[in-house]
Amino acid sequence: MTILALLRMFGALAMVLGLLAGALWAVRRFDIRLPGRLGAGGAPEKRLEVVERLTVDQKRSLLLVRRDNVEHLVLMAPEGNVVLHEARMDAPALRLIDSPAPQPALPTLVEPAPMVAAPIFDAARDGSDTPGSTAFLSNLERFQTFASARIARHA
Repeated sequence: MTILALLRMFGALAMVLGLLAGALWAVRRFDIRLPGRLGAGGAPEKRLEVVERLTVDQKRSLLLVRRDNVEHLVLMAPEGNVVLHEARMDAPALRLIDSPAPQPALPTLVEPAPMVAAPIFDAARDGSDTPGSTAFLSNLERFQTFASARIARHA
């Protein structure tokens, strides 16, 4: 074999591999799917569907997923995934903010409950370390400031 024949063979091989790589990229990019098998009776109904995806930043995105007539709003992040909201599709639609709220036909009068004063805790009377005493609350405040300083130092 001559050099020219080898170059032609490797050029043809590179062209075929390039076409295969381009076809694979197109299938993944445009989500191309083959039809179902012959005699399978049609495609089964899908229960799960990604309705919409919104990128918040490079690491986080919001995903609206529909499953069995229920929509879930999911926040996907490296720290973990969080379901923010669930809504049923057959539930009545929410009213617009600008539209007036429906008024009740007959207003009902409700008697307010009598106000009861909370007991006042005194450190001298109730002891220094019982919950609710002023000494206990000041110790709790000192512990909270200490803990928040430790957390800020390690963050």
